[in-house]
Amino acid sequence: CRALKNRNINVAPFKPQNMSLNSAVTIDHGEIGRAQAVQAQACGLPPHSDMNPVLLKPNSDTGAQVIIHGKALSNMNAAAFHDYKTLAMNAVMASWKRLQNQYDVIVVEGAGSPAEINLRQGDIANMGFAEKADCPVILVADIDRGGVFAHLVGTLDLLSASEQNRIKGFVINRFRGDLNLLKPGLDWLEQYTQKPVLGVLPYLHNFHLEAEDALTQHSVAPAPQAVKIIVPVFPHISNHTDFDPLRLHPGTDFQYISAGQAIPPCDLAILPGSKNVRDDLRWLNENGWPQYLQKHLRYGGKLLGICGGFQMLGQYIADPHGIEGEPGKSDALGYLDLHTTLQPHKQLHQRSGRLWLHKSPVSGYEIHAGISKGPALNNAAIITPGHNDGAVSSDNQIAGTYFHGLFDEKTACNALLQWAGLETPQAADYIALRETQINRLAKCVEDYLDVPRLMNLMKYPD
Repeated sequence: CRALKNRNINVAPFKPQNMSLNSAVTIDHGEIGRAQAVQAQACGLPPHSDMNPVLLKPNSDTGAQVIIHGKALSNMNAAAFHDYKTLAMNAVMASWKRLQNQYDVIVVEGAGSPAEINLRQGDIANMGFAEKADCPVILVADIDRGGVFAHLVGTLDLLSASEQNRIKGFVINRFRGDLNLLKPGLDWLEQYTQKPVLGVLPYLHNFHLEAEDALTQHSVAPAPQAVKIIVPVFPHISNHTDFDPLRLHPGTDFQYISAGQAIPPCDLAILPGSKNVRDDLRWLNENGWPQYLQKHLRYGGKLLGICGGFQMLGQYIADPHGIEGEPGKSDALGYLDLHTTLQPHKQLHQRSGRLWLHKSPVSGYEIHAGISKGPALNNAAIITPGHNDGAVSSDNQIAGTYFHGLFDEKTACNALLQWAGLETPQAADYIALRETQINRLAKCVEDYLDVPRLMNLMKYPD
């Protein structure tokens, strides 16, 4: 997308169906996958719900919240959604047509594998969409995972004849080493499939883009005086991209803590967002976090809750409508004098304001079904025009907010790290870092892919 934008081409991203708990708020007050919001940034566009018309947010092993055109429709199990796909395809094609009327090129991303035989009937995410929209397809394979030739040939072989004809070439991604040693395999692949290899992209070391969904454990090596920050990995953790600026900050020793893992001492514990807050609260109790947090606070540590994590800091969480699971009510951690009730209509907002710490400017977005009420909200964590957000305890040890993207702004990140105990925080400009990384990838595309042939596939003159 950025490579095309750099050529002054009016381009937009599109993913018919995404399954992810990392999401973003759009300019039309909807919700789409976080990856499509980053792709929109690469295009120089504000994210719009048409860029990801179907978003599935898993809330159990077999069910998910279904979001159509940015709005939550209902919870469905896998079988129910399979039956719903005809209507979902109508939503997909409506968004596709609107984008076609606005942009010269649309870059479409599939989901998972195009050769998932069990999902072929009614497919809206991969080749089913490509057939309906009549668009050319490029198969991209990650050589770093191994078995790249079997991946490409096997995938092609499992497609129908019309789908095979739609495949216009291959791209191999994340290659390390001497390209000359790979060339015999590339020559064989082209001869065997009669389809061209459109390029081999190299493995980019120290490359960062926000993850579509998978949790990224990698962090930079911490400085000697770094503050220790830990985040529990809830079963339904959401929007963990909130913590990318912390993972990449040399002044932090950042660590995700999974189930059964020993919880180390830290300066700041952060409870993240959750797609199933009551279930994740139960997980928190089962894994000994309440006892840990009591000791952590007793020794002067700081505690921050974001979105679902903020709700957990209150007295209780009620879900009378069964929004996230079975209707009911769960006692929360009880650190802040507030309570939360989940409502059918989500709060979807892009916000700007100032932190309670040094009045530092902060921007972010809200995605939550819960409405929190209680006296604790009178001591807000973030002051925004006409709407104060979150709460801070009277001893300044505990804070909570609905803001996602809390650490993206440099001054806000510095203020929060100073609150956690870092004496002279020097946060990087994460927004500028994201731009740098997107441009780095765009240059890689220009240098290593057969751009004239790609432009021809898009029926766009090079």
